[in-house]
Amino acid sequence: MNQVSENPVKNRKDPFSSLVVIAGLMIACYLTANIMAVKLIAIGSLTLFDAGTLTFPLAYMLGDVLAEVWGFKTAKKVIWLTFACNIFLVIFTTIGVILPYPEHASETAKAYSLLFSYVPRITLASLLAFLFGELLNAWLMVVIKKKTGQAKLWVRTIGSSVFGHLLDTSLFVLIAFLGTVPMQDIFSMIGVQYIAKLGVEAIAATPMAYGLIHILKKRCCLENE
Repeated sequence: MNQVSENPVKNRKDPFSSLVVIAGLMIACYLTANIMAVKLIAIGSLTLFDAGTLTFPLAYMLGDVLAEVWGFKTAKKVIWLTFACNIFLVIFTTIGVILPYPEHASETAKAYSLLFSYVPRITLASLLAFLFGELLNAWLMVVIKKKTGQAKLWVRTIGSSVFGHLLDTSLFVLIAFLGTVPMQDIFSMIGVQYIAKLGVEAIAATPMAYGLIHILKKRCCLENE
């Protein structure tokens, strides 16, 4: 008998813990990506992308898992929770920057300030890009599933990410850098980051999504149509 995917609490064996673990991992991936973003990766004189690009597709993969197993409504709630946690991180790490510190810890305080002195425009770009990109990704997972049925999970995971990553990357680069760098560099940053994110998604994140979804559906006894 089919059960409604939006209500995993119906499962008697594991009504809550699996969802909490996936949501926690997704939040951790985004917070980690935001902190790692201060480190730029370059080959020679060519700057490719920030280090957060390595963990960002993993968060998208977990968004795919949420939408596939629990449905769009649940995925949307976790996305908003992740958005709130990002704001929480920005607010309290910023407070940490302005708090006084002892003289003997000045070097540590300078390093902390360098890491967490957010540029407001870049912070806004990151938050908005995440929110709209992830919501589009989760929504497309459900829409594509209605067209393809249970089969071809890879079409849903990669297909939704193609558009989700494009929106996320374009929004971030445009909001953060438009008017401050040449348009040629804008297009270059969007292209390189987009390809890098899709590459990680296809090579690593999609196989992980297959495994997680198989385990979770078996564990939670969910039959999604």
